[in-house]
Amino acid sequence: MNTLRSLRPLASRIHPCTLPRVVSRPLSATAGKSYEFIQTSEPKPGVGQVTLNRPKALNALSTPLINELNEALLAFNASESISVIILTGSQKAFAAGADIKEMAPLTFARAYTQSFIESWSQLTTQVKKPIIAAVSGHALGGGCELSMMADILYCTETANFGQPEIKLGTIPGAGGSQRLTRAIGKSRAMELILTGRSFTGAEAAQWGLAARAFPSYEALMEGALQTAETIAGYSRVAVIGAKEVVNKSQDLPLRDGVEYERRVFHGIFGSQDQKIGMKAFAEKQKPEWTHE
Repeated sequence: MNTLRSLRPLASRIHPCTLPRVVSRPLSATAGKSYEFIQTSEPKPGVGQVTLNRPKALNALSTPLINELNEALLAFNASESISVIILTGSQKAFAAGADIKEMAPLTFARAYTQSFIESWSQLTTQVKKPIIAAVSGHALGGGCELSMMADILYCTETANFGQPEIKLGTIPGAGGSQRLTRAIGKSRAMELILTGRSFTGAEAAQWGLAARAFPSYEALMEGALQTAETIAGYSRVAVIGAKEVVNKSQDLPLRDGVEYERRVFHGIFGSQDQKIGMKAFAEKQKPEWTHE
């Protein structure tokens, strides 16, 4: 509750429902591109980074911000030099909520016919490369939902997650009720959504929502970069294939999922990297991936 009180000065702008500091060279895929609400960078070879950047609003999510985010993610996805993407905010907030000024005047007809916030989930359907969410500070409502859309979720132990939409007379709208339930189970997710109670990054890791929780912001960003760099060192063909089959496990019954996995596994035998990788292993050499 103390956290929510600290957000009250922003209540007129932020709905409590709904990246690391940029110190690297410019991203080739978006060279010369200037964004208003995000920043892009390439902190390591093969690693792209998108940093949410609305500091005065604690990175409150809005349609203009999401449009920029989707544009940057698709540029990274299309880049021949990028293999993995980090999505982050500031030390104080990943994303503290959604912009209430945009949502408050909506009518049912307008929200329904214009598919309001449907574009927020675009990264789950159009980005084939792995996304690592690095969460520090507040990740409430839409911010929590955005973090759960990533393929790997890292956070600080003190990160503040939650789906408090019930307190404003509404419900999660960007997948919170679905992804949170799948990650931590029905009973616990139901309790959190019906009470609007927030939970820590340490709890997120304990429950399996986050892959790891780090003791500090610096450790979080270092850990995210290390993991991203490791993934970027593998065959992009295999990495994209691995992401695809793991995601299918969330949609398919076990038997169908295993059969789907096998088909993708067979397909990768048509890649150059499969030959390169197995030959290098047999010869005890380091593979030189072609990503083909």
